[in-house]
Amino acid sequence: MDAITKEHLDTYWENQKDQVVKVHEVAGKYTSTMSLRFFFNIEDPQVVAELEGFITLISAGFISLPINFPGTKLNRAIEASQKMRKYVENMLVEGRKMRTSSPAGDARGGDYDLWSSMLMQTSSVDGQPMKDSDIANKLCGLIIAGYDNVIATLDSIIMYLSELPHVYDAVLKEQMEIANSKAAGELLNWGDVQKMKYTRCVVSEVLRLKPPVLGTFREAITDFIYEGYLIPKGMKLHWNAYGTHKNPEYFPNPENFDPSRFQGDGPAPFSYVPFGGGAPMCPGREYARFKILVFMHNLVTRFRWEKVFPDEKMIMDPILVPTKGLPIRLYPHASIQRT
Repeated sequence: MDAITKEHLDTYWENQKDQVVKVHEVAGKYTSTMSLRFFFNIEDPQVVAELEGFITLISAGFISLPINFPGTKLNRAIEASQKMRKYVENMLVEGRKMRTSSPAGDARGGDYDLWSSMLMQTSSVDGQPMKDSDIANKLCGLIIAGYDNVIATLDSIIMYLSELPHVYDAVLKEQMEIANSKAAGELLNWGDVQKMKYTRCVVSEVLRLKPPVLGTFREAITDFIYEGYLIPKGMKLHWNAYGTHKNPEYFPNPENFDPSRFQGDGPAPFSYVPFGGGAPMCPGREYARFKILVFMHNLVTRFRWEKVFPDEKMIMDPILVPTKGLPIRLYPHASIQRT
């Protein structure tokens, strides 16, 4: 993750015209590139760009009018999902060929990608090997589920750090301590990420105030009473993250940005739900946090920044997005030190 992040910043953030970067756009490139490299070991820029296009269309179709005819968001999403699954299925076939043809002990035969290799060796509920179509569905689901949400979170983090210099300074201090403990060229490791305690609290507070989605849907599995109302079994329910996260009973002064809420034992159970709660809690939550923490380490140790449009806000459309794409002006630390 650290190597991919450094490469991304070198390509899309360093030495840009007028030192201006559109965060929402490049965050999308970062998120898709990381997932495709991490899950599929894909490095070809043309292939990454093609699959990123599919991911974008699929994501746009998740919350759209249920009208399936040519030209609608839903139709484009369905077509893109079919193409992406077919592409992944073809990759699985090629992966099997590589493993079959590789000499014993040759690593290239086993690392076509760790994730697809694991799923190929996993049996379905009836004890039979999983079909390539099922494996492709699961792999595509892993990538799509962590796309818009991570982009929105990176947008929000960068916006808050530009508006709250004391929070930025505290994050920078923690990250520079980690950076200075590393030898030249040494990448982050598991232990380094565990040291990012304040930074993790900042991410948690961003997710409290700006959860990427409003909430999600559930179905009542039994009759129950809520606030004096009978909710019958089978009724569709929507739980709202914003309402929960800004409940003053659990979060005093809920509009204030206060990372210390997440120190110690943190909030009461089920009061903080950016990843859901209980059995259906998002299984990719730690992967998302790691991706975000590694990105923050690399970003803050290279740059300060300011918003090009100081009054720019985040809105739900229907996923959380910045109104103008969040362009920011970068100030590399080296140039600050020279002045």
